[in-house]
Amino acid sequence: MKGNIAIIAALEGELKPLVRGRGAGSWKRREVGKGCSVWEYRHADGCWIAACAGMGEVRAAIAFAEAEKVAGIDAVCSVGWAGALDGAIAAESVSGVSLVIDTKTGERFRPADFQSAWPVLATTTRVADEREKKRLAASYGAGLVDMEAATIARIALGKSIPFYSFKAVSDDAEARLPDLNPFVAENGRLKILPFLAHVAVRPGSWSGLMKLGRHSSAAAKNLAEALYGWLDESGSVRRSSGNYTEKQR
Repeated sequence: MKGNIAIIAALEGELKPLVRGRGAGSWKRREVGKGCSVWEYRHADGCWIAACAGMGEVRAAIAFAEAEKVAGIDAVCSVGWAGALDGAIAAESVSGVSLVIDTKTGERFRPADFQSAWPVLATTTRVADEREKKRLAASYGAGLVDMEAATIARIALGKSIPFYSFKAVSDDAEARLPDLNPFVAENGRLKILPFLAHVAVRPGSWSGLMKLGRHSSAAAKNLAEALYGWLDESGSVRRSSGNYTEKQR
């Protein structure tokens, strides 16, 4: 894809396979403000800028602002982990989205490229647990949930630049996880030590957390491959299901 493309995620773990994988020698880490990470990949037709600054709308806006300091942005793509709300969407898969709904404001955003068969993505202000996932699916007809895409879409709309989104599924619709919200700090990252102390005495949560770790790692790797295919337009043909982890036959 030509031009300067901003790739905005929440956490470094979502971007590491991208900036450390194939072509990693061309990615250069930039010096930016505390709490934000930015990498730049220069190519003949512009640059790719990968940025993250933590979970949530405020941190997403900060990541975009830091990406803009590198170069003028021609298009932006919201990427990263998302939870599945639909049992047909498997953990570790990567999907495009057909619509982004901000559950806080009710705003709806269409990506510049989408297919109607792709899932709807609901953006919330909190990490969605099992009960909240069911409510979101019923209320919005959504198949995925995240905390940042609507903010990035709104910024893109305000700047009249194309918005895209690809999400990597870290947890399926039936995943049973402890409530992470009390452990999300103001910088949009998990307060690791208090969280570990919390789950240490709750062995019932260990299995779900181990699955989350495995699924998140695999999903981030699949996301990197999908993004390289999208960015250089040499990847496998995308399926109408929106599942970017399967090749079209």
